[in-house]
Amino acid sequence: MYRNTLFKELRKPRFAAVKPRSLRFSRPLRCFHASTALWNELKDPYSTLGVGKTASSSDIKKAYYKLAKKYHPDINKANDAQQKFHDLQNAYEILSDDSKRQQWDQYGPAAFSQGGAGGAGGAEGFGGFGGFGGAGGFGGAQGFGGSGGFGGINFEDLFGAAFGGGGGGGAGGSARGRSMYREYQGSPVEVVHRMNFKDSVFGVKNVNLKYSAYDPCKTCDGSGMKPGASRTTCPVCSGTGTRVHVRAGFQMASTCDNCGGEGSVIKNSDTCSSCHGEGATMNKNHELKVDFPHGLQDGDVIRISGQGSYPNMQVDPAMKDTIRLSRGDLLVRIRVDKDSRYQIKNKYDIWFTLDIPITTAALGGVVTIPTVEGEQIRLKVAAGTQHNDVVSIPQKGVPRGAFGSRGDMKIQYRVVIKKPQSQAEKCLWEALADVTGDTKAKRSVLNSSETFKVKEQSDSHSAGNSNPDTPTALGKLEDFISNTFKKIKGDKK
Repeated sequence: MYRNTLFKELRKPRFAAVKPRSLRFSRPLRCFHASTALWNELKDPYSTLGVGKTASSSDIKKAYYKLAKKYHPDINKANDAQQKFHDLQNAYEILSDDSKRQQWDQYGPAAFSQGGAGGAGGAEGFGGFGGFGGAGGFGGAQGFGGSGGFGGINFEDLFGAAFGGGGGGGAGGSARGRSMYREYQGSPVEVVHRMNFKDSVFGVKNVNLKYSAYDPCKTCDGSGMKPGASRTTCPVCSGTGTRVHVRAGFQMASTCDNCGGEGSVIKNSDTCSSCHGEGATMNKNHELKVDFPHGLQDGDVIRISGQGSYPNMQVDPAMKDTIRLSRGDLLVRIRVDKDSRYQIKNKYDIWFTLDIPITTAALGGVVTIPTVEGEQIRLKVAAGTQHNDVVSIPQKGVPRGAFGSRGDMKIQYRVVIKKPQSQAEKCLWEALADVTGDTKAKRSVLNSSETFKVKEQSDSHSAGNSNPDTPTALGKLEDFISNTFKKIKGDKK
């Protein structure tokens, strides 16, 4: 019934432009039921999936997919397959969400009943926790609205799940003409790759990546059985996949616990010794040649499709025509070794900080700049350069694209002022202070600068000229420096 309802909903014109997308491992197909009362009859999700209360997320996912493929209504034609499939999805919906799982552990089914401890939510749409609304539902309180467009669930995933996915490939471009199949994708694999600053700027080719990922079991070809072995009829349900119980005069059918509803089982003696019945084995020797683009920064992630793990699940040979398995993605996380000389700003500009003496900043000069690619560029420093002044060297930054265009290299000057290390340096600095008229600078008794300054000012005023480059001023400066240097050398004359 739920499939007919879904088909009707999919035929509406407002969904005509939506392209199908394959069902991914992290988004199981969900059934839709409008009645919140159904949530009051929730079964224990742990027993439904056959896992313990301490089961990990990986164990829960594995158990769900193992049972879901057995009870999918398109595969299992038993009368209660649809209900069992619905129960499995309800169980997985709870246990795959940490908050819902915690509510179940604390309150049980009451957490998801309308108005229950964990079910407080919007009363619109389908209401409560179990009706796609509220705190633990499948979406907000918009019913078929919300961020997913269909009760909070991504409609494209539903579309792909209902019709077998494929995104226009495989079984034709029309959704109605496509054959019914299920597609499972393996888990992504993440690896970390370190590179130096230069490679991150200009890119690097033919990098050999080594990583571990699941591969299809070569021994059993994913069936989980030894070569030559076959599944046998379940002795409990005699191949029907269901068991009939009579309670209080009512006849009830349930899925066979022994075979999981498939009607057949694999004997322990027939289990594949390589994969232990899992259908996939871990391969630690995966290698892949990768070309990394230019302009990468620390923390970037590159996604390489179809190079991750193969689905770790058992596939019945008789069901291979209805199931499609594909690898997950390989995620390469970039770590760039820092270079203390360079920084990238504005994505394409490379910044370089250069220390220059105060004398070079004041008088100007020539400095040598090392570029990222190893060049040495001679650069003129303008006289009067200030601290933190920035100049640009065009086309020496990060490449912008495939046409040779690059950002700029920004040179930021940092003027370094050192403490005078000798009496000669002090003398020259004090002489400079006198020449420039700096009355705030500290004077040394040794230099007798006060006498020089007073005398120079008196001579300058009497001459009517305050220019320090006049012959008289220069002569006085010469006498001052000469006498001071004689005192430094210890000449008493």
